[in-house]
Amino acid sequence: MASEKKSTFYGGAAILMVGSILVKVIGAVYKIPLGNILPNEAFTDFDTAYNIYNLFLTIATAGLPVALSKMVSEAHTLGRENQVARIFSVAWRTFLFMGLVSFVAMGVFAAPLADLLENPSAVWCVRCLAPSVLCVCVMAAFRGYYQGHSNMVPTAVSQIIESFGKLVFGLALAWMALELLSGAETYRQRVAAAGAILGVSVGSVIALGYIVTHYFRDRRRRRERASADTPEDGRAILGRLLRLAIPITLGSAAITVVTMIDTAIVLDLLQDMYRDLPELVTPEAIAQQFQKGGVSPELFMAQGLRGIYGKCMTIYNLPSQLMVAITASIIPAVSACLVHRDAKGASATSESALRIGAVLAFPMGIGLFALGEPIVRLLYPAVDSAVAGPIMSILGLATIFVCVMSLCNSILQANGRVGLPILAVVAGGAVKIAVNYLLVGNYDVNILGAPVGTLCCFAVVSGLDILFIRLVVPSPPRFLRAFAKPLAASGLMGAAAWAVCGLAGRVVGPRLGCLVGIAAGVVVYFALVLLLRVFSAEDLKLMPKGDKIAKLLRIR
Repeated sequence: MASEKKSTFYGGAAILMVGSILVKVIGAVYKIPLGNILPNEAFTDFDTAYNIYNLFLTIATAGLPVALSKMVSEAHTLGRENQVARIFSVAWRTFLFMGLVSFVAMGVFAAPLADLLENPSAVWCVRCLAPSVLCVCVMAAFRGYYQGHSNMVPTAVSQIIESFGKLVFGLALAWMALELLSGAETYRQRVAAAGAILGVSVGSVIALGYIVTHYFRDRRRRRERASADTPEDGRAILGRLLRLAIPITLGSAAITVVTMIDTAIVLDLLQDMYRDLPELVTPEAIAQQFQKGGVSPELFMAQGLRGIYGKCMTIYNLPSQLMVAITASIIPAVSACLVHRDAKGASATSESALRIGAVLAFPMGIGLFALGEPIVRLLYPAVDSAVAGPIMSILGLATIFVCVMSLCNSILQANGRVGLPILAVVAGGAVKIAVNYLLVGNYDVNILGAPVGTLCCFAVVSGLDILFIRLVVPSPPRFLRAFAKPLAASGLMGAAAWAVCGLAGRVVGPRLGCLVGIAAGVVVYFALVLLLRVFSAEDLKLMPKGDKIAKLLRIR
């Protein structure tokens, strides 16, 4: 049973991983050109709206899909298909209600929410995202249902459709605003930011249409395998769903709230710095307050630095997004093992997930650390790389801890310890806010204090999560065995990429040299993964075609 579940786990994770990679490629094609089209100040509006959107999305969907997939997986494993149907019926109505509340809140209270984050010019971006939060909430019910059946295809396809719609419509609307609107430059740029973000809502509507259509086409087959079990009362199911979901939601919402507080604190502290040092305010910033859509010169200057940080955050978020595929597969797979009292299988699945996550996250994080400034120059030529490079390098280290946190949270949640991640996030959030107050307002540090706070925050959170797993999980995974070899390979890869980038940059130029350094790092890392035998034969045999892979690589 353990082998069967882990095979299902890897198959589902592989599907979601491919989908996540495609989504991230599409997202990069969307956000990186957008970061070059929009100036730093307008990109801050875009980023502020996303932070507000993420808060409502987290409250509405962070815990419920996880709880839904866990409950569906348990009922499906026991053959209780009528119970599965009743669980989904209760869940999607709950998701719809949460989506409607979030939609109204973002649409009606957009101005107070933007003011709360010290960025009133983001109000139209917030309103343009309101339809998306409703659609994604409803989609989350269908995604949780299919993930509970270890069927990751509808989730992956809907995510790709959502991202592609965002790319096509978002960039088109941003371009139209810049090319066709008349008026002050600042006004046109801010409308372009709102148009770009409206594309997110359009993509969500299209993706929702796909997954709903897929569900109803699949309905007949589900009826054919219906069982004779008697489902629980709807109220009992709702109560259990909320008991599982609320602690997970609080833990995830805590991260989002910390991010929102971080946005407000950083902008506020930077504005204070410019008020205390008015000689730093440029004539361009002073001119903005007299233009349509303009803001105070202090806020304009603060938005510029925060926009650089936001553009670096776009790259920083890529590795952690790839963890979604693994974390979405951990909970139903481990839950199914625990239903059969297979603690050994649950532990093996958890350790394998940690290892796969480390193999993906560690090289990306260390690569960003080693090549922070060259990567910024490559992707954002107009951004001041002297400011953005150190930010990118620090965030590269931080993303490793974010990925570890995501994996550990899923292990704790699958084992029913849904409250412990909340304690870890609260502790990490307190550290982040304290570091921001100490560093961001200091002119010698200023915006560089924000990524330092992020690094400290998630280092604390992931450390506490690991401690909790070792204390409360009956058969905890072996972290040293999961992390040691990927970390060693990533460290050597980072050194090789840095050296090759520096040497190649002198010959072919910095931008092409960066690409050569990245390519060298990929080759070195792949060779080290094979040389160090990062994957065991047992791991490979649990993957699709794993026996053939193990034989090809001569791993026994």
